[in-house]
This record gives sequence, structure tokens and C-alpha cells, in this order.
Amino acid sequence: MVVLGALLSACGGGGSYSPPDQGQPPPDTTAPSVPGNVTATAQSATSILVSWSASTDAGGIAGYRVFRDGGATAVGVVQATSFTDTNLSPSTAYSYTVVAVDTATVPNLSAASAAASATTPALTPPPPVRLATQRVFSGLTLTAAHSLLRVPNDTSRWVVLQQDGHVVSFSDTASVTTTSMMLDISDRVVFRNVHGLLGLAFHPNFPTDARAWVAYTHETSPDVIVLRISEFTTGDGGVTLNPASEQIVFEMAQPGGHNNGGHVLFGPDGNLYLGMGDGGDDDNASGVAGNGQITSNLLGKILRLDVSGTANGRRYRIPAGNPFAANAMCNADGSGAADCPEIFAWGFRNPWRWSFDRAGGQLWLGDVGSHSREEVDKVVSGGNYGWRCKEGTLDTALLCGTPTTTLTPPVAEYDHTLGQAVTGGFVYHGTAIPGLVGQYVFGDYSSGFIFHIATDTAPTKMMVVTDGWDSGANIASFTEDTDGELFIVDVRTSGIYKLIPAP
Repeated sequence: MVVLGALLSACGGGGSYSPPDQGQPPPDTTAPSVPGNVTATAQSATSILVSWSASTDAGGIAGYRVFRDGGATAVGVVQATSFTDTNLSPSTAYSYTVVAVDTATVPNLSAASAAASATTPALTPPPPVRLATQRVFSGLTLTAAHSLLRVPNDTSRWVVLQQDGHVVSFSDTASVTTTSMMLDISDRVVFRNVHGLLGLAFHPNFPTDARAWVAYTHETSPDVIVLRISEFTTGDGGVTLNPASEQIVFEMAQPGGHNNGGHVLFGPDGNLYLGMGDGGDDDNASGVAGNGQITSNLLGKILRLDVSGTANGRRYRIPAGNPFAANAMCNADGSGAADCPEIFAWGFRNPWRWSFDRAGGQLWLGDVGSHSREEVDKVVSGGNYGWRCKEGTLDTALLCGTPTTTLTPPVAEYDHTLGQAVTGGFVYHGTAIPGLVGQYVFGDYSSGFIFHIATDTAPTKMMVVTDGWDSGANIASFTEDTDGELFIVDVRTSGIYKLIPAP
């Protein structure tokens, strides 16, 4: 053949020579063997381990696909001969098959294996959290104490609010016996029943920023009660607040004299939040809608203010994210011609103590009920929390207008067999009580019960007696220390107690 080709070429008879086609190997179309001995074993309430014997194939095995409950999409693709399926539901039966895949250019799949099944066990509930309290700073003599807080950037001392109009500070020493006067405004605070000095918030950069905001009730004439929100400053590097430095931000009449709210707090966004009660006249059928549902006044609301500057002669600006931010500011007496831009959320009766979760920034709030229910709310911008259309999840049958937004149900509630005045608390992030970590802790002023719920609790959980623990205290407030541990203030004894695990 070679000689003939050379001769033809030499004779000009037909160009170059190509050897005959020897042929390509045929494509691999043989499927791997079927995986055998498939087993499924529950590893926990949410995971199952699937195992099998290796398949064989002349060209090699590339891996395996694991299918759950006859589905068409693999839940796992692995090279090993086992796979752990996770994020399953407790107390649920699951079935698995396995398919082998070879290394061919166009992969071949084995037939599905025989099915193997397993059932996840029930989720084991965590052991119950058992709580106790321990008296701290027992050498102090306090009067009508209801709130305990830290001075920003200073862990050497504590500050106590006394309802009689005094703010005192003391050294963070277990054996401390003396206090120092930080602010005395008893000359302008009306102190009786629920009235008095109610809230204090230092600027987060205090004392570099010398300002602090105080909420208190004042009597403008006999039996005419107003709630004041005022700004005070320090002139001595944060040792005291000067009572003569007062700048009144709001002075709102309280129609019924009570349900004043008065908690003030800076949020993680750097804005100042104010909790306004409905003023105490919304428990009966008077009025058109009740202050909680009337968004042209500031009663029954959570307000959010930007105090980094001023606008329109007011000592704050409106944060852009407030639901009515485009409107003209409402008046210092809490009234307005349109929806007030100071409002962050509404539909509250008496928001008594609330906090921001230091881990996620969520605002948790206890709203004191009227005749039937106490509630815990997870508050968001623009939320309407129902009062006085609702008390907790109950319809009140009171006039409340026609709400233009959906009423947000409480995360949790309880009836008056367990207590009659909820006190909002904190999400626990300490280390002393591991089983409490990530739980929202709150209590009741009248009964002394302390409760806790998971932060992902679906609305609405009805609390029962076994959900709580009787502390024996009249819980006016909770306090979170810098290390995440929690304290309560007992207004009956003016005592301070630390929350600890029960022995």
C-alpha cells in the first residue's frame, strides 16, 4: 500500500495518502451497579444519616445522588457512601433512595436503590429554667426607687430614678451605703399614685455630649396633670445634671391623669425613643377613636426623634424612616393638624418599660392592659398595636374609629389571674443562666411573676401560671448590665435584685 501510494504520487496520480480509519472506542453507556445495603438512621430530632455500599463501574464512580420521599430533585450529592440530611421536622417519617453516577463523558446513572426509611424522634424540650433573685446593694436606703441604669461609658457607678423627683448615683461596690444626688427636680414633679419622675435617658456619648432627657408629671393647676419631656445638661463632666438647665421639649395634657408612659431610651440607630401612654381617658366609651388610634396627637404612641440637630425651632429633627416623616411637626402639647411625624408606632395604652435587643436591635415592649389582658409587643416602624380596638387579642367594644392599617397582635399576653400590670424587660444575653440566653424576660408589677419567651414565638402565646415564677417583688423595672445580666427594682421595698439561677 505504501509503495503504491508513492508510485501514484510520483506519477501525479492523486495527492497525499491517508491511512484508513482505525475507529474510536464506543461511548460508555453502561450504568453503574445499584447502590446496595441502604440504611437510614435518625441522628437527632432534625437529622437522619443515610449510608450504603459502594457501586461499581468499569470507568469509575463519580458520586451519588440522594433522594428524599420520592422527590425528583436530589437533597444531597456526595462522593462518599453516606449523607446526613438536616433541618428535618421532629417526629416525622422520611424515605430515601440513592443513585450512583459514573465518570463517563455523558454520565450514566444507576437505577434507584431500594428505599430505606427512618423516623426522627420527638424534639426533647430543654430543661426548665429555674430562677431566683439575690438582693444586691442592700446597704443603700432608697425612696420610691423604680429604675436602675448605667451612665454611658462608665461602669464604675449606677444611677437610680426615684419617683419623688430625685436621681441618685452610687458606686458599683457591693458594700456601698451612700448615694450622691445627680438631679433634684422634686420642686416641679407631682409625686402621688402613678405620677412622678418616670424616665431618664443619657445621650449615648454622655458626658462628652452633655445632654440627658427626663420624663416626669407636673401639675399645672390643681388636678391638671401634664407629662413633660425635658432636656437637661451636665456642667461638671457628668457628675450631676443641672436642674436649672431644663429645656421643655413636650408638655402634654393627660386627660385622665394616668397611663402616662414616660420611658425614654436611645435606640441602636442613635435616635431618641419616647413611650407615651394614652393619658388615661381611653378606658371608657368617650371620644371618637381613643388616643391610641388618633395619629394626629402623640398620646398612646412610641415616638422617635433625631436629637443630633434642630428644626423649625424645635430641639429635634424627624428621622426619615418615621411613617409620617413628610408632615409638619406636631405641637409641643402633642397635638397636630395631620398625622404627627414624630410617631414611630401607635395603638398603645401604657407602654411601661421596653428595650432593644442588644443582639438584633428589635424593640420589645410591655403594654399595660385595662380590665382583662396584659401584652408583650415586638414593635416596628409604622406598626399599629391595637388599643383601644383591642386589649391584647380581645375586642374591647369601645369606639376606635376605622384603623387604616392592620392591627398587629401581641407576641404574648396573659389574663388578670396572673397579674395586672406588665413590666417590659430584656432579651437575656448573660452567662449566669445558660437556659435563658436569647429569651425575652418580662414580669408583672402587681403579682411579681417573671416570665420568659423565645424571641421567635409566634403570635399570640397565652401565658399560663407554669410559664412564670413568683419573685415576691413589685417589679417596677428590669435593668440590663453591660455583661448582659439582669436586675429588677422592687418599688415596694426600693430594693435592687439580681436575677440568678435557682439553686
